[in-house]
Amino acid sequence: DLRKQARQLENELDLKLVSFSKLCTSYSSSRDGRRDRYSSDTTPLLNGSSQDRMFETMAVEIEQLLGKLTGINDKMAEYTNSAGVPSLNAALMHTLQRHRDILQDYTHEFHKTKANFLAIRERENLLGSVRKDIESYKSASGVNNRRTELFLKEHEHLRNSDRLIEETISIAMATKENMTSQRGMLKSIQSKMNTLANRFPAVNSLIQRINLRKRRDSLILGGVIGVCTILLLLYAFH
Repeated sequence: DLRKQARQLENELDLKLVSFSKLCTSYSSSRDGRRDRYSSDTTPLLNGSSQDRMFETMAVEIEQLLGKLTGINDKMAEYTNSAGVPSLNAALMHTLQRHRDILQDYTHEFHKTKANFLAIRERENLLGSVRKDIESYKSASGVNNRRTELFLKEHEHLRNSDRLIEETISIAMATKENMTSQRGMLKSIQSKMNTLANRFPAVNSLIQRINLRKRRDSLILGGVIGVCTILLLLYAFH
């Protein structure tokens, strides 16, 4: 009965270990494919994936089967050491040793596969963290470059505005200097004319007389022209 139970557990363990190994292989392949397909870490967290949950479930089931098989082997060892069983029965000892070797092989294979899976998951966690850091650095660098470019453009605009303001101020200063110079020239001419008028009063009176004479001549000429015009109109109507 114990050998029958041991064989049944060994068959179950064999199937579980094969499935467990396939799960670890498919997990590694799927992670490599996702890493090649995406440049950034867009996959969900490892602890929340279906493969991780399946791994944990299968690991617990295999550990339970290994514990049961260990218990069966211990019972078979107790049976061989119990009273009434020949201690030199080579067939029993060989059978017990064979089941112990199978248990040891299954245990070793399980721990090896589990260690490989955990190593792959730890490596993926590390690589995912590194990829996130790289993407964060790239994103931050892009933002910084964008900000630097905007600052450079704004600085260039400010420099252009300063240059235009300086040119406008220079034009205003030149205009002011020209107007000041012209004002000085006009004042100089006026002062010279006043000086001449003060130095030569006779000339000033002569000029006034000439102006009066011109006005009188203009009035006389206008009166003559008006009289002639009236006479011509009267002649024309009569």
